[in-house]
Amino acid sequence: MLDAATYTPRLKADYRDRIRAALKEEFGYKNDMQIPRLDKIVLNMGIGEAVKDTKKVKSAEADLTAIAGQKAVITKAKNSIAGFRVREDMPLGVKVTLRGDRMYEFFDRLITVALPRVRDFRGVKGSSFDGRGNYAMGIKEHIVFPEIDFDKVDEVWGMDVIICTNAKTDAEAKALLKLFNMPFNS
Repeated sequence: MLDAATYTPRLKADYRDRIRAALKEEFGYKNDMQIPRLDKIVLNMGIGEAVKDTKKVKSAEADLTAIAGQKAVITKAKNSIAGFRVREDMPLGVKVTLRGDRMYEFFDRLITVALPRVRDFRGVKGSSFDGRGNYAMGIKEHIVFPEIDFDKVDEVWGMDVIICTNAKTDAEAKALLKLFNMPFNS
C-alpha cells in the first residue's frame, strides 16, 4: 500500500529531476522561478442534450468525476436563450479543475493511456496554444479513459482538456509539454 506522505506522482518527479534542468539549459533561465511549470488542468464537458433531459448532466458528472478523481461541478446557463430553449440557471455541462498531484496523475493517464486509445490517433495538434502558454485540446469520446466502463455508458460525450502553464510564450509551453512526452504531430 502506498504511503500518501511519501508518494510522488511519476510526472511530478520527472519534472523535478529532469525536465526543469532541460528547460533551464534550453532557454537559459537565470532563476529557477522562471522555469515554466504546469499550473492546472481544466476538464470540461458541454452537454447539449441537457436541454431536453437534465438526467444526462448527472450521468456526465459521474463520468467526469470518475475520470478526474475529483468531484465535478455542474455548470449552469447564465442567460436565457429562447432559440436554444435554454433558461437561466439550467444545467448545461460539467467541469473540474485539477491541481497538484491529481493534475500530474491525470496528465500521466492522458498521455500514456487515453490518447493512444483514441481511434486513428496521429498525435495532437501543435498549434492549439493561446499565445500565453496554455494548451487546449478536444477529445471526441470520453470512453477512451480506463475509468469509464464501456458497457455502462448510456451516451458518449466529447470533452475539452485545457492545460494551463505559467510559461510566458507558446514556445516555452510547447517545450515543456514535449518534455512531458506530449505526442505532438507537428
